[in-house]
Amino acid sequence: MTGARGAVCGDGALLSDTSVADQESNRQPSDYRAASLTARPPLQNMKGNGTDAVFQQVEPVDESSVKKMILTFEKRSYKNQELRIKFPDNPEKFMEAELDLNDILQEMHVIATMPDLYHLLVELNAIHSLLGLLIDLLQELTDIDTLHESEEGAEVLIDALVSGQIVALLVQNMERLDEQVKEEADGVHNTLSIIENIAEFKPGLCAEAAQQGLMQWLLKRLKAKLPFDSNKLYCSEILAILLQNNDVNRELLGELDGIDVLLQQLSVFKRHNPATPEEQEMMENLFDALCSCLMLGANRDRFLRGEGLQLMNLMLREKKMSRASALKVLDHAMIGQEGSDNCHKFVDILGLRTIFPLFMKTPKRMKKVGISDKEHEEHVCSVIASMLRNLKAQQRTRLLNKFTENDCEKVDRLLELHFKYLEAVQLADKRIEGEKHDMVRRGEILDDGMEDEFYIRRLDAGLFVLQQLCYIIVEISSAGIPQLHQRVHQILNMRGGSTKVVRHILREYAENIGVDKTEDFKENERRRIMELLENF
Repeated sequence: MTGARGAVCGDGALLSDTSVADQESNRQPSDYRAASLTARPPLQNMKGNGTDAVFQQVEPVDESSVKKMILTFEKRSYKNQELRIKFPDNPEKFMEAELDLNDILQEMHVIATMPDLYHLLVELNAIHSLLGLLIDLLQELTDIDTLHESEEGAEVLIDALVSGQIVALLVQNMERLDEQVKEEADGVHNTLSIIENIAEFKPGLCAEAAQQGLMQWLLKRLKAKLPFDSNKLYCSEILAILLQNNDVNRELLGELDGIDVLLQQLSVFKRHNPATPEEQEMMENLFDALCSCLMLGANRDRFLRGEGLQLMNLMLREKKMSRASALKVLDHAMIGQEGSDNCHKFVDILGLRTIFPLFMKTPKRMKKVGISDKEHEEHVCSVIASMLRNLKAQQRTRLLNKFTENDCEKVDRLLELHFKYLEAVQLADKRIEGEKHDMVRRGEILDDGMEDEFYIRRLDAGLFVLQQLCYIIVEISSAGIPQLHQRVHQILNMRGGSTKVVRHILREYAENIGVDKTEDFKENERRRIMELLENF
């Protein structure tokens, strides 16, 4: 670097040019950005050492000089930002600009002594630039790679930021920004990046962040009548993150009428595909957020009242890219005891006419949107199994009658899928048994953790779908309709199948009902399955 620069110590003494150069040679670019935001005493009436005066006040501070100072700051800030974007991985390229920016920020401390000139900071838009520097600093401090370098120190910083209401302050700043202006839109994007870093580093703080106004702002931004852009995509991503495994945030979203907001935003895609890959990603984020919300019972009612079932049913019929995700939402809305009302309503809106064609034939287009045959068949079978569990009276009769149509073709399809997934699970079991044998031979212990891991692998191989299929088989066979009972047993005998295998699969399912369920639910479900097996 050419040219000596002076600096002021905390006690006001001047450092020599040599000592400043030594310090600068050991500093990183981010140090200068941090230093630029550190408060210093006002520089007033400082004189040189007989040669070159450093920071010498050569003209009075008046409106004209402050304007000049602010314009210089804006110019240097813009140049610094431009170089940082152009050379993000080469700090030497923007180090000089970083130091220039630091110098003008130090000079600007003198404005603190003249409150009557503060209006110039506002009129010349310096406030936005200063806030931008603060956002940049926070973004660097919370960079996820930097945080993981020293997790203990990073945890202290993140806890202090959140407890200091940093999210509330960031939200207030975003509310003031006009996203029609590119620089301010970039400020929103950088702010969202800080929030994402905090949420990723310490997910436990998501509830507190949402309570500080973030959830409300995200919903407001999503429904704003603005063209689709990267900020809207980012909002959908952060919303999905906030809702992951967090009932507090799911409840908060429901109370803020967030279910209606999600349904309104998704309704655009019932007859139109997303225009770009980025818009498709946003659509998937919103579907994920909706599925997560439906894990909470209270939100199932809000979904029902908001006519969410009707929207999902339309999406399934329209055969657009939204169809696969709409099926996943239906599965989440109808599963378990909390899904009973949605199951009955689905039959009332003629949903059986929509779901059974998807059961009879897996659409080829599903693969084009990244959904496998297994995922599609899993959701369809889960929806039908949920209806068999929850439907009563007339709606249940209508469902069972579907299996008798066209010479019981749906029973034939049911058993076809049963043998398909039985074979897949048997292959997985064979591999797992081989691994267990090798572990025993090596003297390794098969603990509960390993057994759980093997069970999860079997579920991934198709065991969960097979369990749903076996449940449907037993339900329709025990429904008191001779035609269905005879057809099931006839096909099992023809294909060399066995009722013993079906019973074994369902008993294993009863023993492993989800850990997230209540004990009462588990007990009632086990009792129900055992009663069905007695009549099978």
